[in-house]
Amino acid sequence: MNDPALLILASLADGDKHGYGMMLDIKQFAGVELGPGTLYTAITRLVKCGWIHPCESDDRRRPYRLTALGRTHLEEQMTSLNRVANTALGRLKHGLDQA
Repeated sequence: MNDPALLILASLADGDKHGYGMMLDIKQFAGVELGPGTLYTAITRLVKCGWIHPCESDDRRRPYRLTALGRTHLEEQMTSLNRVANTALGRLKHGLDQA
């Protein structure tokens, strides 16, 4: 999976992070390197959708937080993705049984 929006939502599911923190986390759990342009374009879109919001910070880096709406969206997307993955894996297994 390499959809920047879903990767960002997944990264924020366990707590607030700033952009660089998200980049490191996503690299660790998904093996995907998001460039700053891709990351911040997706962050802007996620803020506009109301799925994340910026937090107050005294630091130069601005952390973001997953909203309740964003959590619901992420759960729906992961449930759908899981259904597709399970179907594909089942079909692959069934195909091996016929070979």
